Amino acid sequence: MPRSGAEARRRLQQAALELYRERGFDRTTTAEIAARAGVNERTFFRHFPDKREVLFDGEADLRAALMREVAEAPDGLRPLEILLHAFRKAGRILEENRPFSEPRLAIIAVTPALRERDLAKAASLTEAVAEALRQRGVADRLADLAAHTGWATFHHAAGAWIDDPEQGLEAHLLRAFDDLHDLSTAMTPGGRGR
Repeated sequence: MPRSGAEARRRLQQAALELYRERGFDRTTTAEIAARAGVNERTFFRHFPDKREVLFDGEADLRAALMREVAEAPDGLRPLEILLHAFRKAGRILEENRPFSEPRLAIIAVTPALRERDLAKAASLTEAVAEALRQRGVADRLADLAAHTGWATFHHAAGAWIDDPEQGLEAHLLRAFDDLHDLSTAMTPGGRGR
């Protein structure tokens, strides 16, 4: 039996990842996860409200980090520059959790119910980022557009980082935001390329 709450939580997450990969998400029960982790099912529910949330643990930490970094970004930055600053800092959370992040993304990709939950969580984080931009004085429509665009760019960079771990997440973020800049400057107001 794990002695600490943190150890039990970690073991539950590891057990869930193993079982989801072996049997699939839909065919795995919370009782099986608990048994694999060496705890009882009640312990599972002390840590997670359901078997989906095992894969979404850490969202509150990511949200707090993003909100803090948007608020603390240097003055004079444009909205997407603020978001790049925030994502670079908050991205360290993902890098520290890579052994969990990589299989997690693979499981979500093949499970419709988890993809739906992932989209809902992303929408919630995007709204939080937009609100943080508004608190810095960015106009509503620009805050929303920047948050959606920035989150999509961050998600793209995280996927590239999982596919190409030779480079750190920060390198993939910088490349993705450079690509976004190139996309936005390649068009003239009339809709034609340069």
